[in-house]
Amino acid sequence: MSMINNLRAAVRPNRRRPVAGSYDALPEGAGSAVVDCAVYQHGRRAGESCSPREAARRVRAAHQFPDAAGSFSWIGLHEPTEEEFEGIAQRFGLHPLAVEDAVHAHQRPKVERYDDVLFAVFKTVRYVEHDQLTPTSEVVETGELMAFVGRDFVITVRHGGHGSLQELRHRLEADGSALLSKGPSAVLHAIADHVVDNYLLVAERLQTDVDEIEYGVFSAKGGRSSDVGRVYQLKREVLEFKRAVVPLLRPMQQLSEPQQSLVDPEVQKYFRDVADHMARVTEQAHGFDELLNSLLQANLAQVSVAQNEDMRKITAWAAIFAVPTMITGVYGMNFEHMPELKSEYGYPTVLGGIVLICVGMYRGFRRNGWL
Repeated sequence: MSMINNLRAAVRPNRRRPVAGSYDALPEGAGSAVVDCAVYQHGRRAGESCSPREAARRVRAAHQFPDAAGSFSWIGLHEPTEEEFEGIAQRFGLHPLAVEDAVHAHQRPKVERYDDVLFAVFKTVRYVEHDQLTPTSEVVETGELMAFVGRDFVITVRHGGHGSLQELRHRLEADGSALLSKGPSAVLHAIADHVVDNYLLVAERLQTDVDEIEYGVFSAKGGRSSDVGRVYQLKREVLEFKRAVVPLLRPMQQLSEPQQSLVDPEVQKYFRDVADHMARVTEQAHGFDELLNSLLQANLAQVSVAQNEDMRKITAWAAIFAVPTMITGVYGMNFEHMPELKSEYGYPTVLGGIVLICVGMYRGFRRNGWL
């Protein structure tokens, strides 16, 4: 935690504008964690990839010209350590609490404001392909994506093996100045839209799994199948998806509100669309959870019904077999004066009586649904 303590001492309310010469003193930092780093002017990438220190210098130099007021840097990091992130955090004046969250991850999705810096935390979600859903199947894999958005910079920090922003960055650069010209808030929107689009794709695949489970629960096998474990496992995966999606709805709505001064007014319109998509995914996540609760209860009820049916069948057959057992038990007693013992037709008469009684009981149980 030494890095965090140092940042607490270094960060001040006026930290957003470093004094002259601080760019030159900026440690490289994050050398092995940097995925890409570039400067954007008028919505277009200016030059090739560079180090964070060089990007800071370019932005400072660009601000000296009136026609380059919209220049900003975008630094992408993947799982940086405290030491790798320290130099960047000091240069851009990032709040120590946000830095701690970005380095250690495992945060709840949120959007917070620290003076003139927005700090957003997204849960990235990936659907894990599987041939058949089992009680141990992993369906949803989550990661984390943090974004620091200031007046002239965007810093993204990614945790996990998926959720790369390289394709998104290339797509924005290919679109020219259409969106990037709006500044860092446009990048934040692109990231949010990218994450939410993945939520929609995962929700569609989860719908398929839920439908498969529903068909299995109400199939002819009924409570005799092993769907309880599958339902419970899918419910756990849906809860993980729900924890990634639901907390992000309100922050996306806040970013589309007029009082959010750090977001370009033109970009706020696009955040309303993202918020609408978030509302849709949130409803789907709640629906999946409620439906799986119902399926779990239905499956447990089917198991109970199946067990009761088995007990009725066992009881019916026990009652049928009790008839010959009782009759033969009576005639097995060693008494000399018993009916039909001396009769020539006594034995077949008793056997016929046993058969008739058993057949009658069988038909009665069948008629009442016990067999």
